[in-house]
Amino acid sequence: MAETPSAARAFQIKVLLAFAAIYFFWGSTYLAIKVAIETVPPFFMASVRFLIAGSVLYVLTRWRGAARPTRHHWLAATLVGALLLLGGNGALVWSEQRVPSGLAALLLATIPIWMVLLDSQRRDGPKLDARVLSALAVGLAGLGLLVGPAKLWGSERVDLVGAGVLMFGSVSWSVGSLYSRHTRLPPSPFLAAAMEMLAGGVLLAFVGLLTGEGNQLQAAAVSTRSILGILYLVVFGSLLGFTAYIWLLGVTSTARVSTYAYVNPVIAVFIGWAFADELLTVRTLLATAAIVAAVALIITHRPRPVAVAPDTEGLPTAEGEQALGIVQDEQSAAETTAS
Repeated sequence: MAETPSAARAFQIKVLLAFAAIYFFWGSTYLAIKVAIETVPPFFMASVRFLIAGSVLYVLTRWRGAARPTRHHWLAATLVGALLLLGGNGALVWSEQRVPSGLAALLLATIPIWMVLLDSQRRDGPKLDARVLSALAVGLAGLGLLVGPAKLWGSERVDLVGAGVLMFGSVSWSVGSLYSRHTRLPPSPFLAAAMEMLAGGVLLAFVGLLTGEGNQLQAAAVSTRSILGILYLVVFGSLLGFTAYIWLLGVTSTARVSTYAYVNPVIAVFIGWAFADELLTVRTLLATAAIVAAVALIITHRPRPVAVAPDTEGLPTAEGEQALGIVQDEQSAAETTAS
């Protein structure tokens, strides 16, 4: 039955709202983290965020009929959670004690660059062509501008320890994203995400105890601002933002969804400037332009289709072309970010 104009319009509105959610909500989480760790130690803050969001999402997905995960599913989800949430998000929340939220978002925008480099090292991974190599050169130039010599363009140098930890987090997130594509996780992506958040939350709490955050946490000293920051991260960052992301993956192309990777840092930089008095300099703007351009070149890149085409014999022409297009789109997804 043909889709009515009103139904098509409603669908378009849903798509626009979902994109607005991942663009704005995920772009604003960097400032929310900055606010949340004002009076709550970073690893404990992240642990609380993911344990709450993971518990809610796990209960909802199981209630909606998702099958009980196996022991192997839990092992895989724990490893992915360790790489994404302990290594990736843990590096972010710790480094925001030393680096402005906008610059933290900008440094993490390099994740697609790391993913391309790492994925190209696999035996059957996509090879680096001239376009990708040019994008990598532009991205590295942007990083060099951002963390280069002090007083360049009349601005202070970025804290090198904080920047180094963020680079480690970017690599950890990239490795976790690539590994998650090849391991055996539950069929439901929502259930897999819930399990990863639960595992990551436990690991973050454990690291918090090892680093002495238990002695730093004073319940009476936790501010209302920090509590609101955590709630914002749980609701808008983990539940609404992530749900919108998963839904978009099912209704539009991976390349379009992945545009959040270079929209988020721009939003984060200007939110930090507007609401947290973070310095916005010519140096920051130039570095932003270079890194965003590099990520955009990589995300919109279309590698050559694989030599072995799917078996489309017996399918009508249109369906055969559609099947081949799906395989090519999935091949291009290997160069985009997972969140």
